[in-house]
Amino acid sequence: MTLSDFDAYRPEHQTRRKKKRDNNRRPGSGRRRGGGDGGREMPMVDDVEFSDSYYGRHIVKAPPWDYKISAYLFLGGLAGGSAMLAAGADAIGFTKLRRNTRLTALAATIAGTGFLIVDLGRPERFHHMMRTFKPSSPMNMGTWILASFGTTAGVAAATDIDRMTGEKLPIGILRPISRALEKPSGTLAAVLGAPLASYTGALLADTAVPTWNAGKENLSYLFVSSAAMASSGAALITTPTAETRPARAFAAIGAASELYFSEKLTEPMHPAEAEPLKTGKPGQRLRWAKRLTIAGGIGAALLSGNRIAAVASGAALATASFLTRSAIMDAGINSTKDPRHVVEPQKARLEARRAQGIVDDSIVTVG
Repeated sequence: MTLSDFDAYRPEHQTRRKKKRDNNRRPGSGRRRGGGDGGREMPMVDDVEFSDSYYGRHIVKAPPWDYKISAYLFLGGLAGGSAMLAAGADAIGFTKLRRNTRLTALAATIAGTGFLIVDLGRPERFHHMMRTFKPSSPMNMGTWILASFGTTAGVAAATDIDRMTGEKLPIGILRPISRALEKPSGTLAAVLGAPLASYTGALLADTAVPTWNAGKENLSYLFVSSAAMASSGAALITTPTAETRPARAFAAIGAASELYFSEKLTEPMHPAEAEPLKTGKPGQRLRWAKRLTIAGGIGAALLSGNRIAAVASGAALATASFLTRSAIMDAGINSTKDPRHVVEPQKARLEARRAQGIVDDSIVTVG
């Protein structure tokens, strides 16, 4: 259990206004001045408009996340996708692509973990998450995936760094052990890469935030597609074109699936749940992400034999990946600020169940 400044907040109670006594009203009279004839029911309160919620608080509490979590979402996908690319490059003997993608995976893991720990506020909280193993908790499983991935990716990358320095790293007797563990570590990092890239989608969908929860069917798939774009984009930027064939194929697949799942994401949503993804800054970012995805995918598939085109395509794909993840995070936070995004989908689901004759799983007022 954690505490924040919001937990101590207690709204002030408003004093009741005393009603003025109507001297013209007869004692015992059931009639109200200004409306009604006493022969039928009258509304006791005015029509309610959803402008705010209880004591001025939102119905769903927005998670206290900012740019640090957006960066972590992007870097986690970049790391996971890069490890998968590295395993493929190792299998076909592309040493430069393998080295660059391994280094990218390690650097993204270190940076992403740093952003995550800074967001937690206290570094020991990351360690405390590993005191339990709870498969039903995406956050707990994500911590284990991140720690396991970082270890295996680090071993694989350390071997390549040792080669780059001419075996001058001060690792002594650990060098033969590192060489022996290189391929198993690289393979295991690739296996963990997909869960690392996708678990954040399951984590967001496992909350009460309306837009995230409504996208639970497709959000993880979209994040995997985004990871493929980010990692292939980084590989196109850092690797000579002679060894980018696997990255070009990965980029084309990632771009196509990104476009598909970005459209599928809003299909099962109520219009009020999908609205934050289409309006404001998140909507603008998603539109730019779509344009960059198309441009980067076409460039990677058709023009990446040219070094300048390869770098431009890679930059477009990596930027589109970041815009997608940051827009989805901000859209979810925005969906908690308007009660309409919470209430209207609930009412629609309730009416749908009533139309099917299902009334035993909800409170139904008979009138």
